[in-house]
Parts: sequence; C-alpha cells; structure tokens
Amino acid sequence: MAKPKTKQSGQLRIIGGHWRGRKLSFPSVDGLRPTSDRVRETLFNWLQMDISGSRCLDLFSGSGALGLEALSRGATDVVMVEQDRSAAQQIRQHLQTLNCQSGQVENHNAFKYLQSPPKPFDVVFLDPPYQLGCLAECCQLLEKNGWLKDQTLIYLEDSSKNPPPELPDNWQLKRSKKAGEIGYHLAQRNI
Repeated sequence: MAKPKTKQSGQLRIIGGHWRGRKLSFPSVDGLRPTSDRVRETLFNWLQMDISGSRCLDLFSGSGALGLEALSRGATDVVMVEQDRSAAQQIRQHLQTLNCQSGQVENHNAFKYLQSPPKPFDVVFLDPPYQLGCLAECCQLLEKNGWLKDQTLIYLEDSSKNPPPELPDNWQLKRSKKAGEIGYHLAQRNI
C-alpha cells in the first residue's frame, strides 16, 4: 500500500547581515514561494543604504524571507502580515529561535490590515500571490490610507510576464529587473 503524500516544508537561507547563512524552514502552503536568494541579494543591494534603522512592512509575508532578511540587516522594526495561520506561526517561531524582539507577525488578510489605523513605514515589501493581480490596488491602499512616509521605498514583485504595476502619481519607479519568471521593481514615494 502506498503511503499518502505529505506536504514537505521548504527552506530559505538568510543571505546577509547578522544571521547570514542561517537556514530556516517554512510550511508547504499553496502559492507560498519565498523570494529567491538571487533576487533578495539584488534587492538588498538596492536598499543597502536605507535598511539599517528602518521601519519595514512585509505585506503578504509568506515564508517571511524579506522581513527576516531586513531584520538581519539592521531594520529596527518589521511588521510581517500573513493570512495563512501555519505560515504566520512559523515566522513567529523563527523570530523566537533568532531571539528577535524587533519583528511582529500579524495573522491577517492584507487588505483588511491596510484598513486599520496606519503607522507609516520607511520600506514596504509587496509580494502578493501573482494570481491575485492586486499590486496596483495595494499601492493605492498604501498611499491613500497613510501607510507611507514621505520618501518610502516600495519593493514590488510579480510575474515577469506582467509589466510594472500602475503606481500612484507621486511614486517613481527607481529600478526594475527580471529573473526567470519573476519581475521585480523598486519604487519611491516622493512628497
């Protein structure tokens, strides 16, 4: 008799900062795909002068790869929003294992979270499941609902098949790259 298939967990590696080389597991959840090492390395090279001491929001956190990488590199406060209960619990476990008091996990729907009273961020990581097609909507909610400081940097990730999302008028696309099936961009809010 064949054994029933069990979902395997995945692994991610912190690529820089205080926890460099640390390997962490994440649960197998449909649509959960951590940002690759190569893309994270490029992103954090882009952010190297801005991440230390920053307050970050990792919306659609998934595995927590972006938020944990930001903490490893000196972000003072990171809020990671993840709807899936098992993924959110795993991120909490990582924070505990790493003895990190600067990370906070919110087990919420990202759209509902953006309706709560805002506390503006310096850096926002926006990597929703590609099939949702909601990057432009999330950008508008971040802008309209007061989640951003004057010069906030916003990371956007989507399928490489899609063009960069439509941005609010006061945002400027600073960088844009593709890596395989991933299209990723860095925008800045200018007031």
